[in-house]
Amino acid sequence: MNGRVIGGRYELAAVLGQGGMGQVWTGYDTRLDRRVAVKLLSPATLTGPATAADELRRRFVRECRVTAHVDHPGLVTVHDAGSDGDDLYLVMQHVDGADLADHLAENDPYPWEWAVCVAAQLCAVLAAVHAVPIVHRDLKPRNVMVRPDGTVTVLDLGIASVLDADTTRLTHTGEPIGSPAYMAPEQAMGGAVGPRTDLYALGILLHELLSGNVPFAGSTALGVLHRHLHEPPLPLRQIRPEVPEALEALVLRLLAKDPAARPSGAHEVYEALLPLLPARGTPSGPMDPTRPFLRPHAPWPAAPRPPRTAARAAVPDPRVSTAPPAPAPPPPSPAPRGVDVAAAVDEVKRLLGEGALTQAVDILGGILPAAAAEHGEGSPVVRILRKQYASTLMDDGQYRRALPELRRLAADDPGNAQFRYDIALCLEQLGETAAALAEFRAVLPAFEQGPAQDPGRAFDIRRRAALLLTATGRHEEGRAELDRLLLDAERLYGPYHPLAADLRRALEHQRQLGRMG
Repeated sequence: MNGRVIGGRYELAAVLGQGGMGQVWTGYDTRLDRRVAVKLLSPATLTGPATAADELRRRFVRECRVTAHVDHPGLVTVHDAGSDGDDLYLVMQHVDGADLADHLAENDPYPWEWAVCVAAQLCAVLAAVHAVPIVHRDLKPRNVMVRPDGTVTVLDLGIASVLDADTTRLTHTGEPIGSPAYMAPEQAMGGAVGPRTDLYALGILLHELLSGNVPFAGSTALGVLHRHLHEPPLPLRQIRPEVPEALEALVLRLLAKDPAARPSGAHEVYEALLPLLPARGTPSGPMDPTRPFLRPHAPWPAAPRPPRTAARAAVPDPRVSTAPPAPAPPPPSPAPRGVDVAAAVDEVKRLLGEGALTQAVDILGGILPAAAAEHGEGSPVVRILRKQYASTLMDDGQYRRALPELRRLAADDPGNAQFRYDIALCLEQLGETAAALAEFRAVLPAFEQGPAQDPGRAFDIRRRAALLLTATGRHEEGRAELDRLLLDAERLYGPYHPLAADLRRALEHQRQLGRMG
């Protein structure tokens, strides 16, 4: 028994797992008298400088809030998050089960019908996650739990996002965070990631379930990443002839080097899997992932086989919905006329000061119609409210809702470069790579010269554009842009500036991969 108490209420008991990002503990919620799982992260060991650690803490809390927007039975439920001393902590529900890696080891060869059912459940989760939008960035068997009733739960949503976004600034390694065996080419090169990055990882996971091994292995991480970039995967039917042709073709599409050649989204992958799902019969044994499709919403098995692995985090509802997830929530209902706009604005200021972004968003979205009716749509009051609404939506990670608001603002004020920049950021977060790249390039001249001149912002845009080029497979163009950016950074800030150092590390990582080709 460890005895340490986190956050004043969570008593740690025993370590469940440990990795580069921290530790997972079994714990006990002393206030509600229940077992929990607690993940601990240490910013100091991950980032080094105190300023980077503070930034990681801020991003950690923000990403936990964004993650809380996703409501799906296939996702681990987060109870609490915060910091305790030097550690960040994430408290999740505790559940018995086996992770997918152990489940595969116990059932080798893995029935292809099981693999299809696991993938279909993961598609339902990814579709809900990508609608927020969130990119998991580290989908792998160790982050997927199989529960005794056969349902699948995805873990660590948001954690990889915290560590992977602006990686060079936060980790000072210049290399992407993730698991090399499951990493998409654009992520391996340090490029921008999107929903199709997770689909590539799903393809790796499916290939592993069906063949017993990942398609790209090696003795070093760099060697594995090189194979992701340059080698085609071996078709599954050459390993297991009984795998259906349609399933082999789907895995090959998921493993396309170019993100644009992969399926358009998790919904499309689910539709491709649908004809392969089992339609009748009974589950073949304990922890059978076909069970949710063969006996939907049936009670759990009366006496499940004891799991080999320790308890992990999971969701409270054992049922897994196979229907496509609901779209992003609509904006709040308009506030009735006669609302005290001034009082509502004061309340928004208070909420923003406390970090309650979601509540502030709801109030702003509700008072905008009332303010427009009272002052007129083109009035300064309404414009200020709309700018605050769009800004708060972005801060809250609601890029899909922020985008139309920003486009409306930009149409009313076409000379405002900040709106165009924010539009590009939203497109980047939504995985609209080509559109984001075009928008960044269009707005760059405004920050390089004229009234809006801002060298720091111009450097940021050029870096993002280079990463987007890399994400679309245009590696040489992206590397050339980073080279030019490094020269300009050294000339403007000096060779020892953090930006220059980070760019050198990122370029060296890409060159190492290139030299192996």
